[in-house]
Amino acid sequence: MKNYLNIIKNGITTENPTFVLLLGMCPTLATTSSAINGMSMGLATTFVLLCSNFVISCIKSITPDKVRIPVFVAVIASFVTILQMLIKAYLPAIDASLGIFIPLIVVNCIILGRAEAFACKNDPLSSIFDGLGMGIGFTIALTLLGAVRELLGTGKIFDFTLYSDNFGMLLFVLAPGAFITLGYLIAIVNKLKK
Repeated sequence: MKNYLNIIKNGITTENPTFVLLLGMCPTLATTSSAINGMSMGLATTFVLLCSNFVISCIKSITPDKVRIPVFVAVIASFVTILQMLIKAYLPAIDASLGIFIPLIVVNCIILGRAEAFACKNDPLSSIFDGLGMGIGFTIALTLLGAVRELLGTGKIFDFTLYSDNFGMLLFVLAPGAFITLGYLIAIVNKLKK
């Protein structure tokens, strides 16, 4: 059990996809204009990570090396398609706000990277925990980034008003605010790790 907890901790702190490895920057910067968008993208990615890691770990021994990557992409794309259909059916507001970024989870380097680096070399249960740890780390990072941007830009967090939006800085809701906020958060995380 201790090994599984270390695998989860690894995804949250040691190898956090956003703050340490700097992977998945497209959804990180594009979808985090609010805390709910960041959390939604993180949870969607976690679902795909869990499912694809499990399946890839189960089929690794029957997958020829020459077609390994296309098979991994097909598995990931299958789960992204399922996820997209579920979001369209049951969470239309999230579908409207995340839009094209849900299908783009297929090419998210975090997912393919974990399939290649971990799932195809480990057992299914360890692969599930790896997906969970990476997903939680990614979700925390995106939610934190979205919360800071939403607070500074609109005076709200999760649509709960903390101060009037008259005092918000539009810059943080726009694309440059994503880069600025991410840079400062990475600096804070690096400082805390030392």
